[in-house]
Amino acid sequence: MDFFSLEFLSALITIVFIDLILAGDNAIVIGLAARKLPKIQQKKAVIWGTVGAVGIRALATILVVYLLDIPWLMLTGGILLLWIAYKLLVDENSHEDIKAGNNLWQSIRTIIIADAAMGIDNVIAVAGAAHGNITLVILGLLISIPVVVWGSTLFIKIIERFPWIIYLGSGVLAYTAAKMITHEPKIDQLFASSRLFEWSFLILVVVVIIVAGLWRNTARSRRAANEKSRGTLS
Repeated sequence: MDFFSLEFLSALITIVFIDLILAGDNAIVIGLAARKLPKIQQKKAVIWGTVGAVGIRALATILVVYLLDIPWLMLTGGILLLWIAYKLLVDENSHEDIKAGNNLWQSIRTIIIADAAMGIDNVIAVAGAAHGNITLVILGLLISIPVVVWGSTLFIKIIERFPWIIYLGSGVLAYTAAKMITHEPKIDQLFASSRLFEWSFLILVVVVIIVAGLWRNTARSRRAANEKSRGTLS
């Protein structure tokens, strides 16, 4: 893959966007783990905790990139990523189990362990978008790290102000998942025979995930509104 080709650049942009859209949990974990520390130590906890977390995530992503060469794992990873794309839209994340550290090293350890446990979505998504290119994984992480460390909280505020960004992010994840499925060596001939069939499948997957998430969120909002109105009447 040529560094300056449209394919390489579009894949790199996709990886960076995935890192950003899934950085919300990272920012929340950092904030909760470091909240009891003095201001001067909070900065150190953020920097070193994130460096450790990103290092583990990078190694895990590279490992997954190689594992995806095993038959049927690309298909399995794609299906799992579709579930992650859906959960991104409908999940009401709770982070009550993230305990604040009482000292710098406790906070750093909490950040690394929690991020490793919660980072499977990012690992699978980035590995799928990279299509076996380790350079893409590393470049994507290098570009994303400064933004995750210093800008992830800001990105959360942007998402709160413009909720449609979450739907865009979910669509990107669904597209990446669909591409993983179409690149599964055991069934890729099915899609290679017709570009129209391949693109129809990609578009259908993205639309189904977004519509399903929108339907679930609308139903939940309507239910909450009904419960609130009943509470007011009583």
